[in-house]
Order: sequence, then structure tokens, then C-alpha cells
Amino acid sequence: MAETLNESFDLKQIQDFKGKYPKQLWFLFFSEMWERFCFYGMRGMLTYFMVYQMLMDKSVANLQYGATQAWVYAFTFLGGLFADKILGFRKSLFWGGLLMITGSILLMISPTDFFFTGISFVIIGTGFFKPNISSMVGQLYKADDHRRDAGFSLFYSGINIGAFLGGILMIGVGKGEILSNAIPEHLRWNVAFGLVAVVMTISLLTFALNHKKLGSIGLSPFKPEQNKKAKTYQWMVYIGALACIPLIQIMVANTVYTDYFMAIIGPFSLIYLFYEMTKLEKKDNLKLVAALIFIIFSVVFWAIFEQAGGSLSIYAAEHLKKDLVGLPIDPNMVNNSGNAMFVIFFAPLIGLLWLWLHKRKLEPNSVVKFGLGFLFLGIGFYTFFTNKFFSDAAGMTSLNLFTFGYLIITFGEIALSPIGLSLMTKLSTQKLQGVMMGMWFLASAYGQYVAGLFGSAITPDDSASAVEKLATYSEGYKQFGIYAIIAGVILIVISPMVRKLMGEVK
Repeated sequence: MAETLNESFDLKQIQDFKGKYPKQLWFLFFSEMWERFCFYGMRGMLTYFMVYQMLMDKSVANLQYGATQAWVYAFTFLGGLFADKILGFRKSLFWGGLLMITGSILLMISPTDFFFTGISFVIIGTGFFKPNISSMVGQLYKADDHRRDAGFSLFYSGINIGAFLGGILMIGVGKGEILSNAIPEHLRWNVAFGLVAVVMTISLLTFALNHKKLGSIGLSPFKPEQNKKAKTYQWMVYIGALACIPLIQIMVANTVYTDYFMAIIGPFSLIYLFYEMTKLEKKDNLKLVAALIFIIFSVVFWAIFEQAGGSLSIYAAEHLKKDLVGLPIDPNMVNNSGNAMFVIFFAPLIGLLWLWLHKRKLEPNSVVKFGLGFLFLGIGFYTFFTNKFFSDAAGMTSLNLFTFGYLIITFGEIALSPIGLSLMTKLSTQKLQGVMMGMWFLASAYGQYVAGLFGSAITPDDSASAVEKLATYSEGYKQFGIYAIIAGVILIVISPMVRKLMGEVK
């Protein structure tokens, strides 16, 4: 992708936009929407596909899911690092998209034979794509622009439109719930994975046709006179990424290697950050310490929240009735897309609520918003626990109450995730934007990793009765709810201390 500066879109002009949202936000919104279609569609299929198509043990599948998702988010740290230092956000995003398309084509050709190879391409591609588009959204705003949270809330609704569509269509096509007459049974999963290639192509075309409107945002950090040096380093990144594919394939397929990697990448990223902090002033370092507090707590949040793609996928398949307010529907389609659907409706409204409260000087600070996110998460999982009291003799229970639990969790996600994205851009210095966004997603990697361990720990024995299995899952979700509520209370209590570290950042 050619990378040029369009002087008709000056950075100051972009950031001095009138109204609620900058116009550049919209094409970033659509690029991210289609990429998230791919990610969440794949996420919703993984555990189900491994258990019911690859015939993998359920406990192992949960660990495998956690490892796969952990690698996806771990690579966002490396993707952010390479974008900051070499590629720039734009080229990083485009390269990541090409890798994701390649991986999805392999999965389309043969989902079982090329499963780990295709997933490895998608992992590295997401690492280059995901943190950098979020960083570009942050740069559309001045540092002190209170509209940033509302912008990220709108951007987050775009993420969830993609997640909603992907969550329904990919699992629906794969299971034969959608287009069952049009697609031969033996090709359903091929088509489901092939949808990723189609929508990622749309995502990249959307970005390629509009990226010049970003002015200087997202360009390579190298100066024009360093063009030869820049190209050399860029090609080294491209070749290195491809060379990693076989290694990632081995490590994803064997979760013990994931254990080793997770024991290394976290300390390494912290050491690197501390090294960069030695070059900064005290006030900047205090902000980064505050960012780290948010990052550490987010690990707990995602470890619980991401049961959606793991244990809750099996729970939905085996313990939920196919009846949502009188309508027949596959429970896994609800599990994969219900949360996203609620975010689509409520994220923009919550964003506008923050603006309304801000005008009246009533808007809660970011730390309190984070704490509220945990409280809603805990109540939602406790709702999952109470669902066992409505089960029948066959261990089947209410899809309605399950969906209501997701509605509660959605408010927690809206209070935490888009605010977290916004905070990483507000608390970071300009040169560390990609790294800190990468660390935010690296926290998600640890959350996903722990989610796999949690999911495996509460997976009942196959010899247990259906009622016993339901009870085991329910007890696990009760414990997760308690952990979330405790974390939320702690955050709200320490909010004054964290606010001091944040300085002028709201």
C-alpha cells in the first residue's frame, strides 16, 4: 500500500472537527467492523468446531481455545511495537489484513487439515491489524478532548456490529442453521471459514480507499530521507512474520508451549516498558503506572468474560433450550452474538450518556467506570448461576435467563472495554501509543489464557449426568461472579489514588 501524506487533511484540521465525531472515524469504524466479523465469528466457532468436528476432549478444547486466543492478543503487543518503530499504523494494518485473508483461505480449503496453519496466519495477522486501528482512532482527538470516550464508544459499536454478524453467520452456516439447503453438508464449515476471506477483503478495500484522509496519522516513523533504511526494516518485518508461521503452528497446537510463552512475554513487555520509561518525565511515567493498573485489572475481566468462546459454548450447546421468548433459535447463535447485539444498541447511547453527564459535571471518572464494569460482569455471571434453578430433569434450562445475563454483562463491557481503549491513548506518550495499545491487548491475551484454564477447571466429567454437568458449570459461574464483584469494589475504593496518578487525564 502506497503511503503518502495528504496535506489537504492537516492533523490540526482533523482534530478541530465540529460535532460529536470526526468524519475519519466512520471509515475506521467500517474497516474494524469487518475485521471483527472475522475475529468474533472465528472465536465463536473454535471450541464448538474442535469438540464436535475434530472430536477433541472438552477440557483439552477449552485449553486449546485459551491458547489460541492468547496468541492472538499476545501478537498485538508485537504488532503495536513494530508499528511504532518501523511500519507505522497503516502499513501494519494492511499487512495484518493480508495475513488474515491467507489464513482464512487455507481454512476454507480444508478446515481440519489446515486448522492450525490457518489459525497461525490469522493470529499473526490480527496482531498487526488490531492495536493499530485503535491507535489511529485515538489520534483523531486532541489530548484533552472530552469527546474521545464517546468516539471510542461509537467505534466499539462498530466492533460489535461485526461481532454480531460474524457470530450468527459463521456458526450458523457451519452448523447448517443458515443456508442449509444451499450449501452441501460436507462443505458447510469450508464456507463458514471462507466468509473470513470475503469480509477481510472488504475491510482492506474500505481502508485503502480512504486512508489518505488521515493526513499524517499512521504514517511510518521514518523520515523521507530514511526511505531506503525504512524499506529494509519493513521487509525484515514481513519476512520475519512469515518465518514465524511454522513456529506458531507448533506452539498453538501444543498448549504447553503457550504456558512457556506466557511466562516470558509478560515480563519481557514490562521490562521493555520500564526501559522506555527511563526516557520520560515523572508525570508521563505516573500516567503509565495508572495505565498498568487498568491493564492488570483487565486480565481478570477478560478471564471471566471470555468464557463466551470456551465453556459457555459447550454450556449453550448442551444445557440451553432452543426457545428465546417463544422463537426457536440455536443457543450458540445467541451465545456468539447476543452480547454484540446489545452493545450495538447500547454503546452509542452510553457514549451519549457520558457526554450528557459531562455537561452537568456528573460524569464518573474512568476508574469508577472500570469498577462498574466489573460489578455488572459479576452480576451477569451470577445470573448464569441462577439459571440452574429453572432446569428440567434432562439438565436443560432457560435461554431467556441466559440472554438476560448477557444483557447485564454487556453494560459491564461497555463501561470497561471502550473506556480502556480510550485510556491507553490518553495515558500514553505519542511514541508509545502502539506499545501501550499492544499491552492492553496483551492483557487480553493473559485473560484469554486464564479463561482457558478456568474453562477447563469447571468442565465436568463426561461420565456425569446432564444435571450434574449443569450444576458443575453453574457453580463455576457463581465463583467467577464473586471474583468480578470483589475486583470492582477494590477498583472503586482505590479510584482516588489512581486518579492522582492520571494527572489531568479524566
